[in-house]
Formats: sequence, C-alpha cells, structure tokens
Amino acid sequence: MRSFATPITLGKPPTRTDGDEDLAVKTRPKTQRPPMYKVLLLNDDFTPMEFVVHILERLFGMTHAQAIEIMLTVHRKGIAVVGVFSHEVAETKVAQVMELARRQQHPLQCTMEKE
Repeated sequence: MRSFATPITLGKPPTRTDGDEDLAVKTRPKTQRPPMYKVLLLNDDFTPMEFVVHILERLFGMTHAQAIEIMLTVHRKGIAVVGVFSHEVAETKVAQVMELARRQQHPLQCTMEKE
C-alpha cells in the first residue's frame, strides 16, 4: 500500500524565492493621547448658589450631592475643577456655562486650562 503523507523535515524552513525577504517590516508608531483640559468655575459674590448647583447638575451630569460639594468648594476656595475633558468637549462646556449664566444675567465665570 502506498502512503500519500508529506514527509516532515526538521531544520531550517525553506527559503523564499519570490523576493519578500528584502522587505522591511514597518512598525506602527505609538499614538499619543490627546491633551486633556480642566474646566474651572470661578467664584463671584453675585451668582446664586442654587444656580451653580443647577449648572453642575444639568451640564456636567452631577448628582445633587456632588453639585453641592463642588459649589461649596468654589465658594470657599474661589475656584474648583468641574471636570476634565478633551479640548472640544471642554470648550463646549465652557461656552454652555457662559451662555446660561449670561441668559440669567449672572456674572458666573467658567474657563479651561490644559491639564
């Protein structure tokens, strides 16, 4: 009876003759994470605390307790980080806070800075 099995050869793998051995392997460069930006609320003596709590709940998705804690930090220290976002998101959040404050005629200030 004749066997059709391929014989197993040990040792070096066969060399390729199609020219692929001269190709360089390209490595992908590591992509950097985009810079993040802190959104900051600044204290003033005129904006009602309830309005600041409302802003934090509505625009930043905080619970009532979290919003009160941040509002009190702004009140006591003069400034507080509200969140850290990509540049575009931080810019949008700042614009939203400023627009709502302007509509309600409050002098609340919001800004962003690179982390």
